[in-house]
Amino acid sequence: MTMSLYPTIPILYDLFKAGNVKQVIWYCGSSLGRGTRAAGWFADHIDDKGDTEMKSVILEGGIKGWVKGGKEYTDTMIGYVEEAWSK
Repeated sequence: MTMSLYPTIPILYDLFKAGNVKQVIWYCGSSLGRGTRAAGWFADHIDDKGDTEMKSVILEGGIKGWVKGGKEYTDTMIGYVEEAWSK
């Protein structure tokens, strides 16, 4: 069963709000598609709630951009496999 993120936005918002989360970072492989859409949907929901404390942001360049940052960044990735990202 495939589930879309969009219908879960209100639930995620409530969970993050209860956890006092101030910033949610969205990403995908390059942050040019799914990550950008998710961040936009979530930002719209935050605005609809009138919440001025929580922010919805995008990881610029996505995971591919993170990997290009070098070893300092890839060392923080659990299960990072260099061959998978060097393609």
